[in-house]
Amino acid sequence: MAMSCKDGKPGSLDNGKYVRYTPEQVEALERLYHECPKPSSIRRQQLIRECPILSNIEPKQIKVWFQNRRCREKQRKEASRLQAVNRKLTAMNKLLMEENDRLQKQVSQLVYENGCFRQHTQNATLATKDPSCESAVMSGQQRETHQHPPRDASPAGLLSIAEETLAEFLSKATGTAVEWVQMPGMKPGPDSIGIIAISHGCPGVAARACGLVGLEPTRVAELLKDRPSWFHDCRAVDVLNVLPTANGGTIELLYMQLYAPTTLAPARDFWLLRYTSVLEDGSLVVCERSLKNTQNGPSMPPVQHFVRAEMLPSGYLIRPCEGGGSIIHIVDHMDLEPWSVPEVLRPLYESSTVLAQKTTMAALRQLRQIAQEVSQSNVTGWGRRPAALRALSQRLSRGFNDAVNGFTDEGWSMMGNDGMDDVTILVNSSPDKLMGLNLSFANGFPSVSNAVLCAKASMLLQNVPPAILLRFLREHRSEWADSSIDAYSAAVVKVGPCSLRGSRVGGFGSQVILPLAHTVEHEEFLEVIKLEGIAQSPEDALMPRDVFLLQLCSGMDENAVGTCAELIFAPIDASFADDAPLLPSGFRIIPLDSGKEASSPNRTLDLASALEIGPAGNKASNDYSAAGGCMRSVMTIAFEFAFESHLQEHVASMARQYVRSIISSVQRVALALSPSYSGSHAGLRTPLGTPEAQTLARWICQSYRVYMGVELLKSGSEGGESVLKTLWHHSDAIMCCSLKALPVFTFANQAGLDMLETTLVALQDLTLEKIFDEHGRKTLCTEFPQIMQQGFACLQGGICLSSMGRPVSYERAVAWKVLNEEENAHCICFMFVNWSFV
Repeated sequence: MAMSCKDGKPGSLDNGKYVRYTPEQVEALERLYHECPKPSSIRRQQLIRECPILSNIEPKQIKVWFQNRRCREKQRKEASRLQAVNRKLTAMNKLLMEENDRLQKQVSQLVYENGCFRQHTQNATLATKDPSCESAVMSGQQRETHQHPPRDASPAGLLSIAEETLAEFLSKATGTAVEWVQMPGMKPGPDSIGIIAISHGCPGVAARACGLVGLEPTRVAELLKDRPSWFHDCRAVDVLNVLPTANGGTIELLYMQLYAPTTLAPARDFWLLRYTSVLEDGSLVVCERSLKNTQNGPSMPPVQHFVRAEMLPSGYLIRPCEGGGSIIHIVDHMDLEPWSVPEVLRPLYESSTVLAQKTTMAALRQLRQIAQEVSQSNVTGWGRRPAALRALSQRLSRGFNDAVNGFTDEGWSMMGNDGMDDVTILVNSSPDKLMGLNLSFANGFPSVSNAVLCAKASMLLQNVPPAILLRFLREHRSEWADSSIDAYSAAVVKVGPCSLRGSRVGGFGSQVILPLAHTVEHEEFLEVIKLEGIAQSPEDALMPRDVFLLQLCSGMDENAVGTCAELIFAPIDASFADDAPLLPSGFRIIPLDSGKEASSPNRTLDLASALEIGPAGNKASNDYSAAGGCMRSVMTIAFEFAFESHLQEHVASMARQYVRSIISSVQRVALALSPSYSGSHAGLRTPLGTPEAQTLARWICQSYRVYMGVELLKSGSEGGESVLKTLWHHSDAIMCCSLKALPVFTFANQAGLDMLETTLVALQDLTLEKIFDEHGRKTLCTEFPQIMQQGFACLQGGICLSSMGRPVSYERAVAWKVLNEEENAHCICFMFVNWSFV
């Protein structure tokens, strides 16, 4: 890096002469850059004072260095991104060419079948006159029955079944055996997870995915075979027998169990043959199918409490990709026996979209996640390895599934009800369950808790998108949770001091979210919830302690079709060890309708929520009306409690009433969030929001023009609706905060919500000081009097924090007073220009 020199010394300024920074200066500047890539002028002067080696460099030159460094970093990232996009596009082009070839084959096949049908129709008349036709047909059928060699449980018989499974799988993965249609809402592209298709008109449910992953074929096959590690609904896969084949492949006999997603349906199991082999072109294939009595192969007797489902030929075709990585084709094809569940739940078992979301796409996401972890740092910002965080997520999901299903082979037994069957109570006192919880010690003393109780229920919801409802439950815990119950649950584990820090997002006394990790597409994330100041016993009332919950969230994307939304949490020790005991509880919401949920992601019950002009506009109510005015989903609730055996009846009564109170709270919130309720209570609401929201938008724009002398919005925005809509879609982040001793946000446009990584539901729980670092807060305190006296202030670029704790850089910021009709200060408005996540 070159710079001007003044007195001949390195690092000083002169008449147009340039010298390079010394290695020590570069090292110091690089270290400072990683701490703060966009320092303000005050911060740059402070850096020079704190770092003697930079004392002979002009502040202006420091500014230029940081500008150049940011430019190089941006160019490096852009070059890396373009290279990755180019690789994806090359692989995607290959996939699309293969898909085009498949479609051409399908067209040819349809033309051929049409010709055969016409020929058959023409010959039908002759067949009634010529008896020899019947014998010809019969002889053809006889010849066809001898095409398949006899099959049995011998190695040769199993190989025959395996080869047939391979052929049928390949005909689905790359051929025309199944008519595939693009899954709604999934468009192929360089940033997409892959090409996702669902079946049309075939028996059972089927889904297919094609994608590119940055892992070698053998590693891909290894990961996909370990189904319980990525498929949360998979309870167990037992390999009962392994047979090598002459061609270097392997045949495995598997018994697999899947959890039931709700309390209203039994679990599924499968008796499978899995065949792994290498094709002539070097592609690796793993294919599976159910073994049935009609195949004369080995059999597996029915298992109590499970419904035997069928897996039709399915599997994975993994091809090595030029330049590294693999191109993978995934096919899932099942018959889940929908007759065995209540009619209201049958859409879950008859929808190929649900199968694609839960199974097919889950496999691709797991591969992409692990590929990303391999290419990046192996330790997260919390000092945890990604594998350890994935294990915690898996334990939470598995524990919740165990509670929902309550299998007797794990020690669960049902208690009698209290005359009502809305809440089911299960008790487990098996040693395995208690050892898994590590309840031998609690608070440093031997624990007397010797059993676990689970209260669970399922309920039908209508006209409320699962993602919106679950987001509300996550961000407003105080609306449904009882702090005394949280304290009771936390007493099971050892509670001690903790130095964690996060962003306050709720009103539970105070609720703090501490992000841990998220998957590649952010469809699932792990976090710690800190509930501050909760008394865990009457003796602690004067000295309340903090309660910590490990929480898993998924299904928050409203644009995903058929996505299950989950919020699962468990009290943890403040030390938060990787093997911390977990007793999961939570919610699962599964949409029963395959139609796409088209609703604004920022609906809420306050003034700001009336905007309803997100990316979908006011589309929600219209789409619901078009769908018949009813969108159904089923919510499953399960809460677990450790207790002493002699208190079983007392704890059961408490748990039953607690779950009933949660059901009541959820019903109230669901009613308030439903578009039909909002529409019937909208009064004179205009399509783009309430008059109050339009008035606020007008005040913001008028005040900006008064103080800054220029227009905030482009010309042509006339009328309240137009101003509000233009402000909402403004490219810069615009947000308002209240004029209080501790200012809180009251409004933000779409860019502002994206920058803060929050919603209008949670925005009003976010204080202004929480989004700035220490330097930003000092700058704000300095500039705030000027804003109140002069009416505006221009802030230099810097770093702020989102509600999830992620650093956000911005080029500059403007703050101004918003005046109402009486020219009194209504609030303070901030606009962050050219912001981006660091």
